Amino acid sequence: MPLLFSYGTLQQKEVQMANFGRVLIGSKDVLPCYVLGEITITDERVLRESGKAIHPILRYTGSEQDEVEGTIFELTDAELAQADDYEVDEYVRVVARLKSGKETWIYAASCSSY
Repeated sequence: MPLLFSYGTLQQKEVQMANFGRVLIGSKDVLPCYVLGEITITDERVLRESGKAIHPILRYTGSEQDEVEGTIFELTDAELAQADDYEVDEYVRVVARLKSGKETWIYAASCSSY
């Protein structure tokens, strides 16, 4: 099953229920070489489900000193596709390695959102 590192609204129970029909069980982990930025969400569905107009977004720095705390979730392939559908165009899904050594998917800033 794929792993997904969440640092923002996908950690919210209401967002999980709306997208996956269940509350996800996760564990804390840390993503090195990234910092958090912010974007303004205009997608009505995402606004409704998250209840927030400002969302965090990962920005790659390459510096091991930069870290983002979050939660790692195990999803099905279908749920990962649903997460892709939830995320707006400013995010791109890429593979990353967490501090724990686990390889996971993350949603980070696409080149156009820098």
